[in-house]
Amino acid sequence: ARRGQTSIRGIVGAESVAELKRGFNRHLHFTLVKDRNVATPRDYYFALAHTVRDHLVGRWIRTQQNYYERDPKDTSVKARCCAVCKCLALPPQRIYYLSLEFYMGRTLQNTMVNLGLQNACDEAIYQLGLDLEELEEIEEDAGLGNGGLGRLAACFLDSMATLGLAAYGYGIRYEFGIFNQKIVNGWQVEEADDWLRYGNPWEKARPEYMLPVHFYGRVDHTPEGVKWIDTQVVLAMPYDTPVPGYKNNTVNTMRLWSAKAPNDFNLQEFNVGDYIEAVLDRNLAENISRVLYPNDNFFEGKELRLKQEYFVVAATLQDIIRRFKSSKFGCRDPVRTCFETFPDKVAIQLNDTHPALSIPELMRILVDVEKVDWDKAWEITKKTCAYTNHTVLPEALERWPVSMFEKLLPRHLEIIYALNQMHLDRVAALYPGDIDRLRRMSVIEEGDCKRINMAHLCVIGSHAVNGVARIHSDIVKNSVFKDFYELEPEKFQNKTNGITPRRWLLLCNPGLADIIAEKIGEGFITDLSQLKKLLDFINNETFIRDVAKVKQENKLKFAAYLEEQYKVKINPSSMFDVQVKRIHEYKRQLLNCLHAITLYNRIRSDPSKSFVPRTIMIGGKAAPGYHMAKMIIKLITSIGEVINNDPYVGDRLKVIFLENYRVSLAEKVIPAADLSQQISTAGTEASGTGNMKFMVNGALTIGTMDGANVEMAEEAGEENLFIFGMRVEDVEALDRQGYNAQEYYERLPELRQAIDQISSGFFSPRDPGCFKDIVNMLMYHDRFKVFADYEAYIKCQGQVDQLFMDPREWTKKVIRNIACSGKFSSDRTITEYAQEIWGVEPSATKIPPPNIPRD
Repeated sequence: ARRGQTSIRGIVGAESVAELKRGFNRHLHFTLVKDRNVATPRDYYFALAHTVRDHLVGRWIRTQQNYYERDPKDTSVKARCCAVCKCLALPPQRIYYLSLEFYMGRTLQNTMVNLGLQNACDEAIYQLGLDLEELEEIEEDAGLGNGGLGRLAACFLDSMATLGLAAYGYGIRYEFGIFNQKIVNGWQVEEADDWLRYGNPWEKARPEYMLPVHFYGRVDHTPEGVKWIDTQVVLAMPYDTPVPGYKNNTVNTMRLWSAKAPNDFNLQEFNVGDYIEAVLDRNLAENISRVLYPNDNFFEGKELRLKQEYFVVAATLQDIIRRFKSSKFGCRDPVRTCFETFPDKVAIQLNDTHPALSIPELMRILVDVEKVDWDKAWEITKKTCAYTNHTVLPEALERWPVSMFEKLLPRHLEIIYALNQMHLDRVAALYPGDIDRLRRMSVIEEGDCKRINMAHLCVIGSHAVNGVARIHSDIVKNSVFKDFYELEPEKFQNKTNGITPRRWLLLCNPGLADIIAEKIGEGFITDLSQLKKLLDFINNETFIRDVAKVKQENKLKFAAYLEEQYKVKINPSSMFDVQVKRIHEYKRQLLNCLHAITLYNRIRSDPSKSFVPRTIMIGGKAAPGYHMAKMIIKLITSIGEVINNDPYVGDRLKVIFLENYRVSLAEKVIPAADLSQQISTAGTEASGTGNMKFMVNGALTIGTMDGANVEMAEEAGEENLFIFGMRVEDVEALDRQGYNAQEYYERLPELRQAIDQISSGFFSPRDPGCFKDIVNMLMYHDRFKVFADYEAYIKCQGQVDQLFMDPREWTKKVIRNIACSGKFSSDRTITEYAQEIWGVEPSATKIPPPNIPRD
């Protein structure tokens, strides 16, 4: 089945189709060395990928040339002269987005969409007797992230390219990304994600830019300055991936570093000739980029992880400084010591505290290597760096043992001590005698094990600190960094997260994108606020019918996929009730489970009554070391086992665990969802971005007033979401009063029945005590107060059922939600970062395409 042909997916010219076919056949022959008799579907995927990549190359080279030599006569930004050496500080300011995670998913379809090649490729592949969708399914996800934080970085890259910013994403090229999840007997089992096994057609290795990174060693204080000596060296090899903007001929770069041992590794003079051993030991150095740490919202203080964090920072900062020095308007003085204009030319955004070592590393380079005066270096560092906070959960905050630093990064430890002293002197001067404030605000936490608080380091070393949704930014100011906010309130900002409408609407939901474009044109693709125009069609019968029809088609397609992949049959006319996100206690998948059990018990107690049929789908990975999260998965699968095989229930209720949830599965399930569950305890989910994807794709939200849900309700009207449960104030009040789960258990019979069933082994007859840890947690130490919101949640789910029985009213609410989702584009988010943190203006101008000669 071929995709519908609409202009959104590009014009089909006979020329372009013929050219694509030629490229495809050429790559099959010369790149893959196959002919049509022996080529496999994977060969066809690679031939197509290389053909599409060919269309990026000219634009990529031209974009980078353009950044390098942007017209010095450009008067759009007033030329600023540096006072020291009179060099011009001209645009472009370069933006460096540093992240230990980039959750990119697949690249082929996204590249076709952004280059406007989708229809032409579809036609070319069809004429070659192949099926484009089938080839797209062969591509491995680039799973170099855990969840929200890593996917946000990927959406930001798309928006920065689309907005024409001279931006670079910097991270690690993990050989193994987030594990593949298998469900075996209802339990999660992890499998290594060998995503590079067949090669990656989208990356280009750049060995000519390989850089050294130093570890261990000792610090020598000499009259000529400080020297970090006797270090071990690991080489950082860059791999570049193109990041195309949407139809603007801009192609930015994501540069990921891979660890390489130097050729003399372990073969130095002290090694007495076990040559074989020495060569085998190269693995030790190269392990740095081997595997992504699979924790979401949890800090695990492992030395290898600290090495990863310094590795990406050290390689990236060398690259940044090399580019600053060689840029045409870099300083003209021969010694290259003028860093006066550095913050005008360079903006570094720290995605959480993981790249926090950028702050002491930039200080080390400026002071020790470039011989910049300490106070000047500190001023430059602060003006250059900005920090995004992603969580308020205490267990997620990075607190590294001083002893580990002392061994691995001795010079950085000295610098951190000096910065902290400077910081505390300032606080002491402002708050004389307030010893407790000094303790609270120190970068160094005293105690049995002295630790470095990386969040505090980021706050003192950045000129801007932002949260990722309004409610989260308020919590950051009023509790997490309260003392710092009192000291420098102007530092703190909000930047509500967003998602790219290219991947999360055009690519994953072409049917919906088409009917929207029919009504309001294509402008919404790069200006999502234009979706507001759909409010005019809220009572338009044709449009209501079209929206409902697209949703039904998406549901049928997803049902077919589930049946084909997992052999599960579901009722496509049932409500698709979806909760997909990492498994975590604060996200309260357990509340969802309690609702499923309650529905089941209601059906059982009155099988003849009519119920709104539901398919409850829950998906997500649990960190391998997170016992409770793994138990939650086992509970979900066990509940499904009982409910799905009960003849009394029929197809009125199904509980499905979606195995191996990842970007490419999100692209399938989100467009098919009717109900989106966003039910974290108020004050715990910093923003959430899945919530936004469901909203723009025509699902209604049941959720708490947490994260971006608050702003979604504000945009669409609270009556157009199903909002329930405690607000932040109620949670705080309950904390003061003391949360007592027993009280709810005794007062609510349906809750008591559900808990008794879990606890008695009703859902685990072969192992009746299976879920005792879950029940014990819920009853006696539930930090996230599941029972406190149970009653409101069940009642709210009743309202969901009521509305679902009136498809017309349901669809009108859907349209209103889509129309009000414009704020949640990452284009809007990035525009705010650019203007309010980086001091640059996005540009709407198209670079000329590569076929038009340059002046």
